[in-house]
Amino acid sequence: MKLPIEFVEKMQGLMGEEFDRYLESYKKPRFYGLRVNTLKISVEEFLKIAPFHLEPVPWTKDGFYYQEGDNPGRHPYYYAGLYYIQEPSAMLPGAVIGVKPGERVLDLCAAPGGKTVQMAAQMQGQGLLVANDINSERVKALVKNVELAGVRNAIVLNESPDKLAVNFQNYFDKIMVDAPCSGEGMFRKDEDAIKSWEKFKCEKCCGMQWDILQKVDTMLKPGGVILYSTCTFSPEEDELMIERFMDEHKGSYKLLEIPKAGGIEGGRTQWSKGGYDFDKAARLWPHKLNGEGHFAALLRKKDSSETSSTLENSACKSADKSQSLKVNGIRDVKQFNSQLGEFVENNTNLSLEGYLFQKGANLYHLPVECPDLSGLKVAKFGWYLGEIGNKGFIPSHSLAVSMNIRELKNIISFRSDSREVNSYLKGETLIVSGEKGYTGVCADEFPLGWAKQTGDMLKNLYPKGWRKMS
Repeated sequence: MKLPIEFVEKMQGLMGEEFDRYLESYKKPRFYGLRVNTLKISVEEFLKIAPFHLEPVPWTKDGFYYQEGDNPGRHPYYYAGLYYIQEPSAMLPGAVIGVKPGERVLDLCAAPGGKTVQMAAQMQGQGLLVANDINSERVKALVKNVELAGVRNAIVLNESPDKLAVNFQNYFDKIMVDAPCSGEGMFRKDEDAIKSWEKFKCEKCCGMQWDILQKVDTMLKPGGVILYSTCTFSPEEDELMIERFMDEHKGSYKLLEIPKAGGIEGGRTQWSKGGYDFDKAARLWPHKLNGEGHFAALLRKKDSSETSSTLENSACKSADKSQSLKVNGIRDVKQFNSQLGEFVENNTNLSLEGYLFQKGANLYHLPVECPDLSGLKVAKFGWYLGEIGNKGFIPSHSLAVSMNIRELKNIISFRSDSREVNSYLKGETLIVSGEKGYTGVCADEFPLGWAKQTGDMLKNLYPKGWRKMS
């Protein structure tokens, strides 16, 4: 690997005596990780069935290293959403932000969705999770990963932070900012990151990061928490960026301690002007732990009666504006749409309590009232249930993979290593007899998607864009 000379010289000046060890880490192989999706299976149960060579990632309870030859992205359990493949160091921010069920949470730069689904698991389907990405192509991967993980309480947006700040003033309890950065920590994992670094450099990234943080302050409730992270070593994008933000909002924020485990170190106060204790932040160094380069800082916004009053007024405005999308907060699907009600009663054991929404022929569900989305580009309004058709309700793939086997009335389950599962994931028709109608196809009793029984044939409804290629 050939590192840019400018980068090497800068790191040599920063690292001092550590530099040789640091540079040597680029000759070592990268690490591979997966995070168990506890929306679908407990860590304990997953370890009983996982056919991989797993070792725990020390800074998160649900993360594991796997060996490159395991290839978990090809296994049916991946298509069932039992885990998310994620670089081990990238698991830290979601593990320490402290998301709780019932909160309002924003993942501002969310694609492809690893931190989104990690926080969703902690929320346990309660509260509201807004996942946003400004890139219209990357947001497609975000939607897919949210659906595959079985997340039922998420709205996915495709907007700039500026536009979000207009709609969500003082709205969120927690905001994840996995900021666009120069990507120096990813050089070992992906040599294309070097080309990106040479194109964008630190200075351009700093401008974007600063603009993002200013909008984040507008959207965060008093008493709320920001988790700011990058995958770069640059002090300008890390300690100095947080220092600048805290100086700008003097006295409004304080750094919170991030637990150190498995070789994680604190931030480097000596790389800042010295006004804040960056030892409370976290740096993950490739020469000191099993993972790539990462930085994370946890900040809490000061609470006050004055800002709480502002929050109350803002929340009321948001609820009023949402009437254009919300349909009376209906809690009984039969009252909302007879097609949906009939399908749910005949095919599932679901109890859809919360709010149902209609956008064109598409039906969505959220456990909480929908916020004001006026003027925003929405990629996903909530849990996508399906479509109102001319001949009845057409269930979505999202509905199938979000349910567990107890919520499905009609299922057919095959061994995960069976020919039938492999054929189903390729989109092939299965020759199987059964009762007419929709059936949930499962691997080891974990839903993969829908099929429709007609005679002795099981018509494959697995989405074309999701299919296994070989």
